[in-house]
Amino acid sequence: MSDTPWDYLIQGAKVFDGSGAPMPPIEDIAIAEGRIAARGPNLDASLARKTIDGSERWAMPGLFDIHTHYDLELEVAPGLPESVRHGTTTVVIANCSLGLAFGSQRRAGADPIVDCYARVENIPKSVLRATADKVDWDNPKAYLEHLHTLRLGPNLVTMVPHSMLRIEVMGFEASVSRDPTEDELQAMEALLAQALDDGYAGFSTDALPFHYLANQPNTHKTIPTQFAKYSEIKRLTEVVRQKGAVWQATPPKDSTIGTIKTFLLSCGRLHGKPLKTTVVAALDVQSNRKIVRLARLLARVLNSRLLKGDFHLQALAAPFKVWSDGAVTPLSEEIAELRTLNEVELEDRDTRMKILNDPDYIQRFKTMWMTGKSGFGLARLKRLLRLEDYAFNRTLADMTVDVCPLADWQGLDFEAVFDRVKAFNAGDKASFSDAEQAVMAGYFAEARDEGDFMLGMLRAFDRRLSWYTVSANRDEAVVRKLLMDPQLLPGFNDSGAHLTNMAFYDGNLRALKLASDGGDEDVAYMVKRLTRDPARVFGVKGGSIEVGDQADITLIDPFALRRFDHHNSVRRQFREEFQHEQLVNRSDGVVPMVMIAGHPAWSGDRFEQALGQEKMGTVLATTF
Repeated sequence: MSDTPWDYLIQGAKVFDGSGAPMPPIEDIAIAEGRIAARGPNLDASLARKTIDGSERWAMPGLFDIHTHYDLELEVAPGLPESVRHGTTTVVIANCSLGLAFGSQRRAGADPIVDCYARVENIPKSVLRATADKVDWDNPKAYLEHLHTLRLGPNLVTMVPHSMLRIEVMGFEASVSRDPTEDELQAMEALLAQALDDGYAGFSTDALPFHYLANQPNTHKTIPTQFAKYSEIKRLTEVVRQKGAVWQATPPKDSTIGTIKTFLLSCGRLHGKPLKTTVVAALDVQSNRKIVRLARLLARVLNSRLLKGDFHLQALAAPFKVWSDGAVTPLSEEIAELRTLNEVELEDRDTRMKILNDPDYIQRFKTMWMTGKSGFGLARLKRLLRLEDYAFNRTLADMTVDVCPLADWQGLDFEAVFDRVKAFNAGDKASFSDAEQAVMAGYFAEARDEGDFMLGMLRAFDRRLSWYTVSANRDEAVVRKLLMDPQLLPGFNDSGAHLTNMAFYDGNLRALKLASDGGDEDVAYMVKRLTRDPARVFGVKGGSIEVGDQADITLIDPFALRRFDHHNSVRRQFREEFQHEQLVNRSDGVVPMVMIAGHPAWSGDRFEQALGQEKMGTVLATTF
């Protein structure tokens, strides 16, 4: 450090330094030239240009968000304000095999950014095309150089996305129709190895059965990474293993054997050297209670002394509350009858109406919706035992109307609305408004069961109906156990994706709140899991506030944190950058300050003017 005065001095904060030490000291933190200049009690305030009151505050390293889809937002809003305001100073991008490392890849009529992202991340094609139009690079090294030019808010950690790697080597159509040749596979290995040498932190793949393409004639096909067989994944992850990088993946949800076989790749006992692996996600799924138990068991076995794995499932710190715009929602992609509606362009209501009124489709939809809800048989038993195959929740009482052209229904669950439909059809019309009567007569006159009712809701309102349900993580005690499990990592916030379908930007704060129930020792442990642990897994320097470290610092008001109602933190906001509505979170008062590389980015209840206008964070260099 130079002999110039300190730029800032944070005074009297309880310092959780990311080490996990159970007795955090009350200290001052001095910042100069973007780094930690000094730490200790009662530092000389006269040496600081500006002092910041940290009394009755927690000071900690800036928090990591290890599963985001900010690749696109970085091009229009590089400050990433919706994460910064919640204390996040480092984000990992290019997850789930999708990213911009190879540019727009617009060749032979294909538009991969639009075709891959539109349904997987539920981002309108107009937003995607606007981003793709700005792309002027065509290789991973040039993309890193581009990222360095952005006026970044948080620091970035970026991965090599497998779907885009496949497209680059094989071409779009081939990447979703056949296996690679040996020459093509060697080309993928070479490109991956070079990108890791250039500074990429790892490699991302995806196997979840929700991720489909958005271009004709491929709307019935999943994204390219899902066409890769085990042998291809093994070859490419071997490159990652030898480089000491990280593999980010998702499990083949519907195949227990496939999941075990795939993630045994993490094990050093079987492959000579452990492969750092982080996987989405450990969720307590409402419709299938065995998933979370199997996930924790898998992590323990893979990381055992016998197998010597380096395996980290990501645990979401929030109820998995998912909104749907009519039938458009990520989870509906796993069910063929709902997926049919998602294959239609968002703006094409007429085609969706034709599908919803087709007799064959009606029968298939009703059969799907009513499966396991009546009678006897395996499907009924699985539903009663919470062992269904679907993650999608089909319980009307769990589905709540958020936004609806018929304002009287907003706030009602679907079961209550269905009760009103049944009352109307039974002749009780006096208690209904003229507007409600018109909707009832037009769309629900023939509703005899739940299947008819759901079809009526989709016909009546289409995407103008926004409703939500909690598909997983309803029990906070279970969520806390997952977050505190040393085999897992807090993550899977999906920040930057699903603009009107989910919002977990405050996921790190929710994790801290749940940990705070156990006092300072548990908070220290959780801070470590949100800072140093992900820095270690992703092979970057960060997550600590020792003298000489980059000054990424978050202050937390513990009293406001304990009062924070994270069950009601979601807001709807129109984002000028997207020209589109977005679900966001608000945690007013919980985070008094966020500093990135010594630059104040958020103070009190407002963003600093420099956020998004001046460069703060950087692309973090890998240390493997």
